[in-house]
Amino acid sequence: MHPAPSLILFTTLSGLGFGLLFWLGTGLIAPIGWAAFVFFGLGYGLAVAGLLASSTHLGHPERALLAFTQWRSSWLSREAVLSVAALLIMAPHAAGAVFFATPLPVLGWAGAALSLATVLATSMIYAQLKTVPRWHHWSTPLVFLVAALAGGALLTGQLAPAGLLLTLLAVPLAAHWHFGDRRFREAGSTPETATGLGAIGRVRLFEPPHSGGNYLTREMVHVVARRHAAKLRAVALFAGALVPGLMLGMAPPSYALAALALVLHLGGMLAARWLFFAEAEHVVGLYYGRR
Repeated sequence: MHPAPSLILFTTLSGLGFGLLFWLGTGLIAPIGWAAFVFFGLGYGLAVAGLLASSTHLGHPERALLAFTQWRSSWLSREAVLSVAALLIMAPHAAGAVFFATPLPVLGWAGAALSLATVLATSMIYAQLKTVPRWHHWSTPLVFLVAALAGGALLTGQLAPAGLLLTLLAVPLAAHWHFGDRRFREAGSTPETATGLGAIGRVRLFEPPHSGGNYLTREMVHVVARRHAAKLRAVALFAGALVPGLMLGMAPPSYALAALALVLHLGGMLAARWLFFAEAEHVVGLYYGRR
């Protein structure tokens, strides 16, 4: 699928933001006063920036409020509801820490749970899609959740947990690529099944369905060269997970170390998110000979 910058920023920034709010809500780090203002402000800023970035990908951004109405059947709608609920319920906990040096642990834990649920809902927007076999797998929500927890821990300055989570992030990332590379084949989708003409023999494309591009070819059909994918996978795996994780686990803790680990992780996750969309093959590509 087309790796739109808005979706890459949305999944990366919102994951970091809600991951940070999760750790702040649990009270494992309990800043007060100006320190709390900085931490909660960063968490809210990243979460809201990610959500706003996602709205720019809508064909009609002015209709974004309609996303809240379909929560019974749509994971996108559930994500919208959960994100607002997380931010609203976390707000009194944050205000108590900032203005009164009195956090509200009950609301903090509720906000933390909703923050993690928001990340899960974001992942399920993609994991539910049977038409994109690479995404329709248990590794998709696992990558989103572990990345959010690792990034959030890193932003809070919990270097030991962050190092462990970043190192562990390599496992779901590798699993997502390993299983994803064969998911389309295992799903059994072919030009014959797509057209329903398999009974009369092998189907091949005579000419494209139309001469110009359209929404499907722009958004659903994208091909990335294998050599480029291999390089970006290495960047995502080492810069986004292994290198910062091992750095935090082996080197003496310091602000400079934390900052370097954060820069590496953010760069690696942007590469991982680009690949997440670029490598996803939608079955509609079979109609255009793009498989």
